[in-house]
Amino acid sequence: MAVAPPPGAGLPAAPVRQRSLGWRLVWATLVFCVLFILASVMALTWSAWNAGLARMDADLAQIEQVYGDILSKAIWELDREALKTYVRSAEGVASVGKIVLTVRLANQPPEIFESAHVGWSGPGWAPMRRLRLAYAPFPGGREEIGELVLYGDEQVLWRRLRSQLATIVVAQLLQSLMLAGLIMLMFNRMVTVHVRRIASHLEGVRPGNLGTHLRLERGSQSQDELAQLVSGVNQLQSSLANHLERQQRYEHELAEHRDRLAHLVDERTAELQAANARLQSLARTDPLTGLPNRRHFDEVRIIEMRRAQREQQSLALLICDIDCFKDFNDHYGHPMGDQCLVTVAQALQMQLGRAGDLVARIGGEEFGVLLPATGRSAAYKMAERMRAAVAACAIEHLYSQAAQVVTISIGLAVLEPGAKEEFEALFQEADQALYRAKAAGRNQVAGPGAPCFARP
Repeated sequence: MAVAPPPGAGLPAAPVRQRSLGWRLVWATLVFCVLFILASVMALTWSAWNAGLARMDADLAQIEQVYGDILSKAIWELDREALKTYVRSAEGVASVGKIVLTVRLANQPPEIFESAHVGWSGPGWAPMRRLRLAYAPFPGGREEIGELVLYGDEQVLWRRLRSQLATIVVAQLLQSLMLAGLIMLMFNRMVTVHVRRIASHLEGVRPGNLGTHLRLERGSQSQDELAQLVSGVNQLQSSLANHLERQQRYEHELAEHRDRLAHLVDERTAELQAANARLQSLARTDPLTGLPNRRHFDEVRIIEMRRAQREQQSLALLICDIDCFKDFNDHYGHPMGDQCLVTVAQALQMQLGRAGDLVARIGGEEFGVLLPATGRSAAYKMAERMRAAVAACAIEHLYSQAAQVVTISIGLAVLEPGAKEEFEALFQEADQALYRAKAAGRNQVAGPGAPCFARP
C-alpha cells in the first residue's frame, strides 16, 4: 500500500536564522564578567570600608591613649589653656571630626571644651569613642574628673574609600577582560571552527551521499570529544544507510499492519488508562477513612514545601492524634474504633475551606494537616477549630484521661517565609509540640500561636 506524502512535501524550507555559538559564548562570558566584577567590587568595597572603620577606630583609640593621662593631669591642675591647646591639637588629626572634653570637678559646674573640623556635620557611619578621665592625686586614691568623647570624621572615610574604589574597579575589570578574551580565543580556535565544519557537512548529508565520511583538518589527532563526535557522525551515516535499505524492505509489511495495530493500541491504551486511574486513586487513599494516605501526604508536602520556599510564603503543619485511642479499642472494640476513626476524619475534613489545604491519615490514629500560605495565628485558629469539632462529635470515651468523649491533641509547626529548613525539621517540631500537648493533659493545641508557647 502506497503511503501519501505529507502536505507541503517538496517545498523549499523556510530560511532559519543562524545564531553563532561563538557569539553566544562571547555574550555569556561578558555577562558573567560583568556580574563577577560587580560582585567582586561590592565585596572588596565592603572589605575596604570595614578596614577604614577599623583604621579610624584605631586612630581614635591611639588618641585616647596618648591624651588620656595628660588631659587628666591638666584638668586636676585647672590648666584651661593647656586643655584648649590639647583639644585643638587632637582636632588636627585627620581621623577626628570632633572632640568634646567635659570637665567635672567637685563643687564646680561642668565645663565643656570642644572643637570640630570645618564642615563637620555629624559622625554618620564613623566610629565614636568615649573615655572617662580620672586622676590619682595620691597612691590608692582615684577620682573621676571628666570625660573625653572623640567622634570620627565620616568624610575622611568616604575619601579613603573613593581612593581605593578606583583601583579595585580597574583591577577587577582588567582581570575579567583578560580572562574572558583568553577563554573566547581558545574556544574559537579549538571548538568553533571545527563545529562549523561539522555543521556544514551535516547540512549537505542526503540519502545519496551517506557514504561520504566527515574529516576534520586538525593538527592534533588526539582522541578528544571532537574526534569522538566525528566518529559518531560517520557511524551514524553508516547506520542510516543500512536503515534506509531495511526500511524500504519493511515498509510494505508495516503499512499492512499499521491500521490493525493502531486500533488494538487504542483499545489497550483506554483500558490501561482506566486501570491506572483506579490504581492511582487506591494507592493514594486510605481505604477506611477515605482521606489521602501517607504516600499522598508525602508527595504533596514536597510540592508545598518547595512552593513555600520559592514564593517566600509560610507553611503550617498540624499533627493530630486521638487521645487514649488504645483504651478506646480495648474497651469498645475494634469495629467501634474504626467508626471512631471515620467520624474524626470527617470532622477534620469538614474544617478545611481552601482547595490547597490537605488532611491525611499518616498513622493508625494520627492525622497530618498541611496549610499552605498560613501564618501562626491562622494555623492556631484552624487547629483549635479541628480540636473543638472532634470534641463536638461527642463520641463516648469513659476511659479517656482527657474527657468523657473522644478528643484529639494537636502539635503545630509553622515554616516562616524565607526559612530554608527541610520538611523533616518542620515535622520534628510539630511532633515535639504534639508530645508537649500530650504531656500537658491532652485535648489541646501546642505550638506557635498557642498560649504559653515556648519554642524547643
